Amino acid sequence: MVSQSPDTRITTEAPVRAPSTVPVDDTVLPFEVETLDLRGRLARLGPALDDVLAKHDYPAPVGKLLGEAIVLATLLGSALKFDGRFILQTQTDGPVSFLIVDFQAPDRLRAYARYDASRLTDGQDSGALLGKGHLAMTVDQGPDMSRYQGLVALDGGSLEEAAHEYFLRSEQIPTRVRLAVGEEWRGGDGDGPKHRWRAGGMLLQFLPKAPERARQADLHPGDAPDGAVTHRIMEDDAWVEGQSLIGTVEDIELIDPDLSGERLLYRLFHERGVRVFAPLPLRARCSCSRDAVSSMLRSFAASDRADMVKDGKVEVTCEFCSSVYRFTPHEAGVE
Repeated sequence: MVSQSPDTRITTEAPVRAPSTVPVDDTVLPFEVETLDLRGRLARLGPALDDVLAKHDYPAPVGKLLGEAIVLATLLGSALKFDGRFILQTQTDGPVSFLIVDFQAPDRLRAYARYDASRLTDGQDSGALLGKGHLAMTVDQGPDMSRYQGLVALDGGSLEEAAHEYFLRSEQIPTRVRLAVGEEWRGGDGDGPKHRWRAGGMLLQFLPKAPERARQADLHPGDAPDGAVTHRIMEDDAWVEGQSLIGTVEDIELIDPDLSGERLLYRLFHERGVRVFAPLPLRARCSCSRDAVSSMLRSFAASDRADMVKDGKVEVTCEFCSSVYRFTPHEAGVE
């Protein structure tokens, strides 16, 4: 753990809207179950996710893993109460050695993954693709503010498990996360079936007014002798019920294009009553630009810029969106 991040609790300040059965993609839907002291967010991604993944034509397992990371970053980043950035990044020894998701509040996201195609095999789950390393979650509040970062060890587990560990160690808020990514195939107009990526996720938190109700057991000390009694705390009944309910959510429900978020939340919580709020729109948009790349080039030493000249030009490709920027040596500051 580097330092504790600022408050990422789910807020419910947006106005309530009437329930809808119309499916809506590329949105985050805040909700609360007041009778159980639960708050959460439901993310549904369609064209925005497809736009990000299609730019690199990732193999299916890599696309699915990066999609999970995008959903997780969206669930967490969309809770920011200021115009900042939430950055989720992994560095591991697995076939997918590096991935990054950059969520710029309130609604912009971009992502990229680096992988070794020779190490990809059939049947690898997200834990096998990641391997061992760490997951970093960074909140950037702007140039005049401090960054906050939390680190979670990755040891062959999934991103869902890593998220649970993050909230247990850093935020100490009872939290459960569900992530799902799938490929959709629909008949084309004479050109064969059309492929699209879809994803969905849900974050559920227990936020009672009395903080002692949200207490959790202390972390295992790691060096306790065999047979030692570990610290145990009985979980609040409301949180036990909340975990049971989110545990019933199936992947297909999270990504079903014909199932609205409101309808899914009603399925889960109708007996207790669920309140939904105005959805937050999402879009895939890179922040790169020719001016930004030019400034980056001029930050390098003159000798380094000279080495970048190939065939009479300097060419830079954005890893996020694959946009290519070309400069003459003079434009790149090579004299």
